[in-house]
Amino acid sequence: MGDVISLNDWRRAGTGSWTPASPEGQVHRAPAFFFDLGCPFSYLAAERVERLLGSVAWIPTSSVALHRGSRWSDARASALARLRAEERARELRLPLVWPERFPAGVPMALRAAAHAAQLGAGAEFALAAVRLAYCGGFDLEDPETLAEAAAAAGMTLEQCLGAAGDLAHDGALNATARSLMRCGVRELPAVRVAGRYIAGERHLPEAAALLRSVSHSHRLAPVG
Repeated sequence: MGDVISLNDWRRAGTGSWTPASPEGQVHRAPAFFFDLGCPFSYLAAERVERLLGSVAWIPTSSVALHRGSRWSDARASALARLRAEERARELRLPLVWPERFPAGVPMALRAAAHAAQLGAGAEFALAAVRLAYCGGFDLEDPETLAEAAAAAGMTLEQCLGAAGDLAHDGALNATARSLMRCGVRELPAVRVAGRYIAGERHLPEAAALLRSVSHSHRLAPVG
């Protein structure tokens, strides 16, 4: 376990509510960020996504559904992925602490994140959760840890724990993953910018460049 983290410093402005699934039907909406709280690369992206893209819709997604199984289940592949995440964290000058139960999944935390997104507090909850997990090493399936993330998002303990145990959220999380697969996404995190899906934490700058290009084109477009 790591040091206790002050969550009040991480409160973020809300980014609106989340409607699950059908990302292909959201072409003209604001950029979207698809993530899994159990994914260290989602954490590395979460720390930078709004700095690069501005306000985005934070959409929790099941990487198990996306990959049709855990990408960390193979011991050799998992070890290589850990090394890659640690190297990338050093490049970005971000802390990276492995939670005690990693790479076990975090279904309860994802359900709570889905509920937070529906309440318009998706960014606040997700940032608090990934920082607890990957800066502090805390277990996101621990109700006390979930309570800390909920407090950062302005959720009550009852709301958070109720959502964490509500299996109905799994359907939306899995449906979003399936929709992403239909759009060609094969890994998380991913972002949607101007109708295009860009997967992989390292490709965030590419998404930012696309967004600048699209915004520039819209400014230059003739009116009338």
